[in-house]
Amino acid sequence: MSIRDDYAEVKKRGGVFDLKSRLKLLFTGNDRIRYLNGQVTAKLTGAIGIQPACVTTAKGKLCADVFISTFPDAVMVDADGLVAESLPARLEKYIVADDVVIEDITSSASLFHCAGIPAEQVNDIAPAFASNRLGIPGADLLIRSGEDSRPVWEKLSARFPTITDELAEVLRIEAGIPRWGYELDENTLPAEAGLDRTHVDFHKGCYIGQEVISRIKSVGHVNRSLRRFVSHNREIITAKSRISSVDALEKDLGIITSSAFSFALDRVIAVGFLRRGALESGLVSTDPHGINAPVLLDLID
Repeated sequence: MSIRDDYAEVKKRGGVFDLKSRLKLLFTGNDRIRYLNGQVTAKLTGAIGIQPACVTTAKGKLCADVFISTFPDAVMVDADGLVAESLPARLEKYIVADDVVIEDITSSASLFHCAGIPAEQVNDIAPAFASNRLGIPGADLLIRSGEDSRPVWEKLSARFPTITDELAEVLRIEAGIPRWGYELDENTLPAEAGLDRTHVDFHKGCYIGQEVISRIKSVGHVNRSLRRFVSHNREIITAKSRISSVDALEKDLGIITSSAFSFALDRVIAVGFLRRGALESGLVSTDPHGINAPVLLDLID
């Protein structure tokens, strides 16, 4: 089948995605919840389940965007594989006298995501917990170290369509979800990428970077924000294109960070950062290589 057919099937029935490239860190020890609460933007209560969070610097900038899975005996933090070296070092840095042990289980554990599939539909295969990674409510299944994950994946992929990396990229761009290495890096503030709405608890106790993140909320704005765009006349929008105005092509108003063809809109869709105060009409993206003519953009939201 074509990717268009796969997209239609996933939208109709849901789909399963092997998150094998994700970094997976397992936290054990009696102080694991208290310790992690001092490191992440979400509030961990010890309740079983999955929640998104950010790990930030003291200046409030991202070290990683993560998902935190809480189990009765441990907590797992998973993140993009691009932070496989930097994130463990960042999290180990603040362990002093805490009863916390961090184990990298990336190569020994498997993590499967079921997009558009409620946990109760796969609980007969393996324990599943609600999560939302691609803009579609679904569930995660973690197969811990020492367990054979192959039978689980075979049952999941036999029951539901599989989501390729290419299709996952289409789904996340349609949903406007930022990705590390594309929209997110060490210079990004959570609020710039909209992560303050989903990854930050503004009522929890202290954590690294809280002062800056809270101050940004009290000010009420950041200097740029992640937005979704479509090409007005169905042209291709190129990633890394500069955003400007038809009335002032030389003025830099932002940048396109990711793009893909949206089967739902039947047009090219993109996400990118737009500067605060920029007009929301008359926007164009300029090919970074200077080959194609500027493309007129429409904001989706």
